Amino acid sequence: MNLVDASVSWNARRRHTCQRLNDNIVVFQDRPDYGAFMNKTLLFAALILLNALGMAIGATETQTQPATGTAAPDFKLTTGDGSQVSLKNYRGKWVVLYFYPKDFTSGCTMEAKNFQRDLAKYEQSGAVVLGVSVDSAQSHKDFCAKEGLNFKLLADPDGKVSAQYGSTMEYQGAKMAARNTFLINPKGEIAKVYTGVKPAEHSDQVLRDLAEMQKS
Repeated sequence: MNLVDASVSWNARRRHTCQRLNDNIVVFQDRPDYGAFMNKTLLFAALILLNALGMAIGATETQTQPATGTAAPDFKLTTGDGSQVSLKNYRGKWVVLYFYPKDFTSGCTMEAKNFQRDLAKYEQSGAVVLGVSVDSAQSHKDFCAKEGLNFKLLADPDGKVSAQYGSTMEYQGAKMAARNTFLINPKGEIAKVYTGVKPAEHSDQVLRDLAEMQKS
């Protein structure tokens, strides 16, 4: 399941609630206590709609990502092999820093395997790929072993680095990293920002953009 696309549809909830309200009115319109029933029904419907609206606003709340041309926020995180990695370690290289919701899920697995498929192309371009999620270092280790991933996945269990990059989301009450990517140039600056990316085609897109930027 693609977690980044799992937010509730406000329009669908509104249509569903209105249909339930109409059905109830047809069934109960001949009751002697129709007026009291209508007051209770309308109050109930209003509460449902307010709750749905609140969920929709929360799901679509915008975050601010670091702007293109600004310095990429530095960090120090643990990898699946237990080592510590800082962004400054890669100064002089292009960095594909991608945030994703959760190890072992379908969309995240597809995205990671596509980066792995293209890893030689990134290396030929002098670029490194780094993945970040709120999963533990052990989870990353297991995920890399299962899927044959040879690039580093970084553990951000408290979500602080994800928040620095405006890349957090909530799913069923749990905080996760949102599916955003940052292409960082050799000077440590944000060269391009990708938000809400599509796992199936994302690596191809990043490679194209990287090639264009290296020409200029």
